[in-house]
Amino acid sequence: MFKVLIPAAAAVALVAFAARTQPLDAFPPVETPTMSWHLSHEGAMAKLAYGVENSDQLALMVTCSPGDAAAVVYGDVQPDTPRLIAASHGPAPLDPMSGGDATEARLSLQDASLTGLASRGAMRVQGDSGRFVLKAGPDERRMIAGFLSYCGSSRA
Repeated sequence: MFKVLIPAAAAVALVAFAARTQPLDAFPPVETPTMSWHLSHEGAMAKLAYGVENSDQLALMVTCSPGDAAAVVYGDVQPDTPRLIAASHGPAPLDPMSGGDATEARLSLQDASLTGLASRGAMRVQGDSGRFVLKAGPDERRMIAGFLSYCGSSRA
């Protein structure tokens, strides 16, 4: 009888040891994706976006090509400037697969909202949530200045 009882007791103890609860701090914290400024190129077109890197989570995207005087602005938020020119009469479908809408507008590359983002690291925007400021750090400011320079140049 002891031949069966000892292995059974050991198995129950092992299961009980394995099933004990662990404190929450034993698990690594889940990182929340952060939104920041990113620059990418698609052919000659440059895309400056504020959102989560390598994802479709974008609040604002500004696109242009070399030699353009104005940039095309898409997104859920728009620069808070009177010089913003609506390119459509309402939301234009951004992604037919997801049904996501975004407003498209045009903005001069010399507008204070874009140049201020490069020089001071801040852009006032407005959206359904109200008005707020998107910030850019020193490295992002250099990247944004390079974006504006690229768009205003005649090189491809």
